[in-house]
Amino acid sequence: MTTVIRAARAAVAPAEDTAAAVRLAGRAARECLTEARVSPDAVGVLINVGVYREHNTFEPAIGALVQKEAGINLDYLAHRVPGAAFSFDLMNGACGVLNAVQVAQALLATGTTERVLITAADVHPGGNAALDDAYPYADLGAALLLERSAQDRGGFGPVRSARSDEESKSAGYLRTAGMGATGRSRITVRRDPGFAEQLLDLASDTVADYAWSEELDLHRTLLVSSRPTPDFAARLADRLGLPRSAVLAPDTPGAPGAAATPGAPGAAATPGTGGGGLPHTAAPILGYLHAVEHGLPEGVDQLLLVAVGAGPSAACVSYRPQEA
Repeated sequence: MTTVIRAARAAVAPAEDTAAAVRLAGRAARECLTEARVSPDAVGVLINVGVYREHNTFEPAIGALVQKEAGINLDYLAHRVPGAAFSFDLMNGACGVLNAVQVAQALLATGTTERVLITAADVHPGGNAALDDAYPYADLGAALLLERSAQDRGGFGPVRSARSDEESKSAGYLRTAGMGATGRSRITVRRDPGFAEQLLDLASDTVADYAWSEELDLHRTLLVSSRPTPDFAARLADRLGLPRSAVLAPDTPGAPGAAATPGAPGAAATPGTGGGGLPHTAAPILGYLHAVEHGLPEGVDQLLLVAVGAGPSAACVSYRPQEA
C-alpha cells in the first residue's frame, strides 16, 4: 500500500473581488474533487495548512470552515453510510503541505480513512495583496487529494523534516501593541538581510541528506521547490551542482510571466505588481501541477518536493507517479 495523489487544483483570487482564504481553499477543494470524480462525502479527513487570512482570522479552525465551503459531509447522518469527516488546521508556514502529507500517510496506512484532502490558501489580511508592496505573498489557494493505492510501487516516499539552530531571519506576525483600529487588515512580514542565503543553506542540506538516505539519484529527479524568492530555483540548482532545468519553483498562476520554465529565475510577479507576490503555503501543490502539466523531462521518473521557510525549517519528500 502506498499514498498517491488523485487530483490537485489551484484557485486564484478574482482581481475584482476581495480575497478570502476560506473561499479560495473551498473552491480549490471542490474543483479537485470534481477532477477526481469523487463525492465530497467520500473525504474522511481535511487538513488545512494556510497561514495568512483576511482580517487575521484564527478562530474557529479554518479547516472546519473550508470543509463547509467544500460541502464535505454536511449531513453525515443522512449519508448512505453514516460517517463524519474530520477537519483541522496544521500550521507550519511554507512546510505545511509536506507536513500534512506525512500526517495523511499515517492516517491512510492505518485505514483511518480512504482519502485525505489537503488545502492551502493565503490571503493578505486586507483582502488584496497587490495593494501592499511590503507583503511578499500572493492571494491564492490550492488543494491536493490523497488516497491509498493497492500498488506497492510509486507514490510518496517518507517525509523528512529539518530545522536550523540559527535564529530565523524571516517571520510574519501582527504587531498587537500598535495595531490600533486597522490592525485586522495589517500584517508584518520581516525578512532580514541574509534570509535567502539561510534558506538556501537549509534547502540544499535537506535535499542532499534526503537523496543520500533514500538512495535517490538527483540526476533522474525533478526537484520541485518552494519559492521564497524569485530566483530561488536557479540558486538552489547551482548549490546542488544540478542543471537549472532540474529544479522547478512555481510562479503565481495568472501573474505576468507565470509560465516560467523549470530552473529559470522566472518572471514571477513581485509585490505590488498586480500578481500580489509569490506562492506561500500552496507552492508545493502549484509545483506539482506545473510538473504534471508540462511533463517530466526525458530520463526523469520522479519528483522531490522540498519546502523551506521561517523557523528556519524545511521538509522534503519524494513522489513517483504510478504507471496508468
